[in-house]
Amino acid sequence: MTKVKLLQIGEITDRMRDALSPHFEIDILFDQDDRAGFLRDHGADYLAILTNGHWGVPEDVAAATPNLKVVSSYGVGYDAIDADDYAARGILVAHTPDVLNDEVANTFVMLWLAVSRELIPSDRHARSGEWETGGNYPLTRSVMHRRVGILGLGRIGQTIADRCAAFDAEIHYHSRSPKDVPYTYHDSAEACAAAVEVLVAITPGGPSTQHMVNADVLRALGPDGLFFNVARGSVVDEDALVAALRDGTIAGAGLDVFEAEPKIPDALKDMDNVVLTPHVASGTHETRQAMGDLVVENLTQWLADGTVSTPVPECRDL
Repeated sequence: MTKVKLLQIGEITDRMRDALSPHFEIDILFDQDDRAGFLRDHGADYLAILTNGHWGVPEDVAAATPNLKVVSSYGVGYDAIDADDYAARGILVAHTPDVLNDEVANTFVMLWLAVSRELIPSDRHARSGEWETGGNYPLTRSVMHRRVGILGLGRIGQTIADRCAAFDAEIHYHSRSPKDVPYTYHDSAEACAAAVEVLVAITPGGPSTQHMVNADVLRALGPDGLFFNVARGSVVDEDALVAALRDGTIAGAGLDVFEAEPKIPDALKDMDNVVLTPHVASGTHETRQAMGDLVVENLTQWLADGTVSTPVPECRDL
């Protein structure tokens, strides 16, 4: 049986490769010394692409693969893939929702606790010997009974709301439209920020949410407010965030994603009221295995019957 040609963009696990190899002939884009020549000579051969939320489908790849039928992406975010164009052309785009909800929500809670209780400076105080010479670490802020605003009440946003119940939080949210939930809806990010003490972004990336969290939103959050981003770096005006943290417009932040990652502004690195993690919200062995298994499932199901298990919303009617 002739194998289907599949173009791999980014890395995959041995488990994924072992599951796909019986069905697909896999070529790795980044192994090619002459990328332009490779795409010119072979791009039309590929019916399937395996990628991730970071790389998506670059423009040169999209232009060179006219016979493409399916894209399976490792990750829930897919703003680096032109899903609208692919849907209009009848090309299926799949991603890996749900399997990472718990860990992304847990990462928000971890950052919230770390910022509120000043985990990093407190750890430094203990390690440095300052506790012995300078006395007890100053009091910090509780996470209990806070007003928490969620920007984007999708699957992960709802999981975050569920986690916040453990802290007796009052939940507010902003999304494109109200949902049937027992939380307070706000029709703008600024209005949501003004109503809460803790604001977390978990909205999809892309042009519609570019710099949703801007200087006005941060000003509305206020000098006692904390901001967290476990969504996409593009959702936040990073310059405005740096300025807000530096001048006390907000009290602190916890960030897992950045506008130009893996580059992080030095100003953020130097702030004690900021906790930084390197885009690891879904980074557990268990979750990444589940994501990889779903990527494989989408590709093998497409091969079997022309459908995928978890299409992105734009492709659900294909």
